[in-house]
Amino acid sequence: MLSGKTIAITRSQDDASEFISLAQDNGATPIALPTIELVSKGEKIVDEFLESVDKYNPDYSVFMSSKAVKLLFDTAKQSGKLEKLQLAVANTIVMSVGPKTSLTLEAEGIKVNHQPTTYSSVGVGEEFTKLNAVGKKVIVPRSGASTPFLKELLSKIGINVLEIHLYDVCAFRDTTQWNGFRELFSKNNVDGVVFTSASSVRGFFEIMSKDYSEDMLLEILEKLSVVSIGPFTSDELKKFKVKNSVAEVHTVAGAFDEMKISLSD
Repeated sequence: MLSGKTIAITRSQDDASEFISLAQDNGATPIALPTIELVSKGEKIVDEFLESVDKYNPDYSVFMSSKAVKLLFDTAKQSGKLEKLQLAVANTIVMSVGPKTSLTLEAEGIKVNHQPTTYSSVGVGEEFTKLNAVGKKVIVPRSGASTPFLKELLSKIGINVLEIHLYDVCAFRDTTQWNGFRELFSKNNVDGVVFTSASSVRGFFEIMSKDYSEDMLLEILEKLSVVSIGPFTSDELKKFKVKNSVAEVHTVAGAFDEMKISLSD
């Protein structure tokens, strides 16, 4: 049990519901920190996707986050192009990075054909290796802040990749929700922080550096348990010189399990 512990996660209240339940079930106090916001590239993203499918004629479409799915389909609904989009995606073999993304796709009427056992870019690469997809064409709608890792990995396997950037990421602008966290943080009353993406690491430092020098931030973070959801997030934390442990399973539940181990040491 983690009774009396206060643990933050770099997600908004809405996106942190699973984490909040896990923390409360274990007697901990959760704090949701909206660290990044998505800046959509507008209605043109649906046209760009449809035109790309038309010209490029991909064999597979790969979705790397539930956010990308939601943004693409919500934009299609607003512009009256939902059926066109559903048809375009359904004409490809659909791969989803993990269970949350699969559920979001299914809610939009899309059948998911493949989901890797490891919910990450590496897992997607492993899945394609099993499928023996050399020479196939893949379309990936995703964030403009994504690393080139997936594209490079699939290219090495011999797959042609077209990435479409649906949105950019910036640090969350309205930081009033951070006030309670800042107060606890400055008094060393936060026991752990879970970082959920590389861009959330950058957002955290951008927001917190308005009140703390980098040295002071690092000094306080050193006293906490810091957990990253996966290797890219961990690498980003290392750039900021933050020691962290990586979740064995790259999910919120996996990160929470890692936090439990870290806080019981």
